This record gives sequence, structure tokens and C-alpha cells, in this order.
Amino acid sequence: VISALSIKAQRPATTNYDEAKVPVYTLPEVLKTGSGKAIKSAKAWEKLRRPEVLELFAENIYGPIPKDFDEIKFSLKNEDRNSMNGKAHLKEVLIEVFRNHKRIAINLTLFIPNNAKSPSPAFLLINNRGKENTDPTRLVKSEFWPAEVLIESGYAIAAIHVSDMAPDDKNEFMNGVLQLYPEQLNANNGMRAIAAWGWGASRVMDYFETDPQIDAKRVAITGHSRGGKASLWAAANDQRFALCISNCSGNTGAALARRQFGERVKVINTAFPHWFNTNYKKYNDHEELLPVDQHMLISLIAPRPVYATNASEDLWADPKGTFLSLKNAENVYGLYGKKSKLPEVAPGLNTPITEPPLAYHNREGKHDLRVYDWKQFIRFADNYYRKK
Repeated sequence: VISALSIKAQRPATTNYDEAKVPVYTLPEVLKTGSGKAIKSAKAWEKLRRPEVLELFAENIYGPIPKDFDEIKFSLKNEDRNSMNGKAHLKEVLIEVFRNHKRIAINLTLFIPNNAKSPSPAFLLINNRGKENTDPTRLVKSEFWPAEVLIESGYAIAAIHVSDMAPDDKNEFMNGVLQLYPEQLNANNGMRAIAAWGWGASRVMDYFETDPQIDAKRVAITGHSRGGKASLWAAANDQRFALCISNCSGNTGAALARRQFGERVKVINTAFPHWFNTNYKKYNDHEELLPVDQHMLISLIAPRPVYATNASEDLWADPKGTFLSLKNAENVYGLYGKKSKLPEVAPGLNTPITEPPLAYHNREGKHDLRVYDWKQFIRFADNYYRKK
């Protein structure tokens, strides 16, 4: 696992944190097909342009998320019906997936509120930090995954760890999901770690659809930083996720690449060559040649709501570029009659916009996932579910 200190050490001294140095750029048109046809309806978007955009991201950046496997099994390893002093039902679920006589295992930690009168909506975190952050015993409690806060608010809260799907290491990432799909590893456009993490999130959705205590139609996929990148790609590929939340995800997450502000494509591909496919390296120092930008990734999730965040001390993740991604996805949501409540310019610090379909905040502080963030995500989900 790469520490925050080592990430800082990899940040070049010439990193652009000056808006005056952002180059003039033109974003690819999300509502125009590769052949130049204008997209004017949700039907045309879904039939013509959406598949095209999804393929462009898979081919040039993330690799696909395969949907084929031979068998999936769910088993309850441990449970405590009176966790959190009787407020929650803990389930530790083993998810086993088989393909071509090979097996991988995903460990799911899940808390469900005991006072629920109907199946519970859920948040699923792709955890890219230490497993102690999602401690099922609750001896260790972390702001990164404040399970008690979610339970008190009526939500189930779940987590999987990236190491089960693809260890976050350039020499080890293939020792997980990619053992099931070796053909992806050998392809320049193949799945790598970020897509493997998204694949794992979809296997949790497979489980949720079998658990009568979970409302599988109301599941929010959530991630921080690299986990936030994975949550966006997971939601773009798996439309079963009702909401997507991407916290401080930055480059190749929610922030526009063409702004060349903070982290850039070459830096991320050099520091983390195992995250994205080989084709993505062609765009090192050449973001302007990309056939897509991140507003188009957010657009792929439409009409489902997306919440993206930043932190004031995390210019590396480009707060303005993240907000602009959301703004430039508004027209796709408009095809579905979904009107964005985002202002024309980014809101001030600690001024969250939590009305769907597109939500945003820039929190005071560092690159992190905190209780403040989770409380806004709860408001966002509440606002959406109450209006449905």
C-alpha cells in the first residue's frame, strides 16, 4: 500500500496549481456521435452515443468490466444480530467467483439497521485504505467509514477492500480478479486494477439482490481518491447502482484532464502504472488528444445521481475541474428531464449542494473521507429517495 507521504514524494515540483496556467482547451462533445450526429433525446443517447462513449473509456483508459463467469457463491462467515449495542445486524459475507476452474474470494462487511421496517437502502464503500477502517468488531472506529452514523440514519453500510480484487501494487495487482481473466492482462485495452475494483463492487450487487434485508434498487456506490475513480467506472458499467459518490477522486476520476491542473495523466500513469490500461499511456503529456474527458464519464451514469467532492487543501485533485465535469454533464441529464441544481460557479467552502441529480461540495481540510462528507452523502440520498 502506498502511503500519503510517498504519493506526495511523487508529485513533481512543476505541478500546476495556478489557474492562469491552465491551457486553453476544448472538451469533446458529449452529445455528438463520432460520425457527427447530434443527440437530442434520451433514447438516442442510450442507443447511439452512450455505448460509443462507454467503449471509448474502456478502450483508452480503464479497460472493460467483464460480465461473464461460471459460478458465484455467497456464504455467511460470521454474523452478530446485536452489533452496535443492538442497533445493527452484522453480516460478514464471503463472495466466491469461479471462471475457467479458477476462484477468487471477496470479503464483504455489512451492517444493517435493526429497526428497519422494510429492506434497507445501502452504501457500499470500495475501501482503498487499511482494513482496520472497516473493522467489523467496531473496536476500531474510523471517520473514513463511520458505520454508526449510517445505521443511525437508516442506511445499511457495506465495504469491500481493494486487495481482494486487485492488490494496489504494480507487481501484485494481477493476483486477484485478473487471474480469472488473463486475456485482459495480455491486452493493451484490458482491465487493470481500477476496473477490477469496480468488478468486485458489481459482485456485491449480485449478493445484495439475494439478501431480503437489503433494497438492491437503492444502493449507492462510494469511493475515496482511487476508490472514487473506481466507483465512477463501476456505476458507468453497472446500472444497478442507484447513486454514485466520488470523494476527492481527481485525475481520471471526476476532474477534467484537459485542465492539466494538479495531477496529470503522465504522473498518474508513472506512479500507478497498474491502475489503467496500456493504451492510456499514449496520452502522457497529451491530454488534448484524449477522445473523452471526465464530464463524459459522469454523463454515462445519467439519469442516476452523482455526487463529487473535493477538499480545500487538496488542489492535486483539482476542485474546479471536478465541479466543471459535473456542469458539463448537465446536458445529458437534461435529456431525461433532470434539472441540475448546481450554481454557475462552484460554491464556497463547506457549502454543499446535495440536491440530485448532480451534487458537489468542497470541504475545508485535507485529502480524506470524513464524517462531514458522509453526512452530506446521507442528505443527498435522502433527497433523492424522497422524491422518487
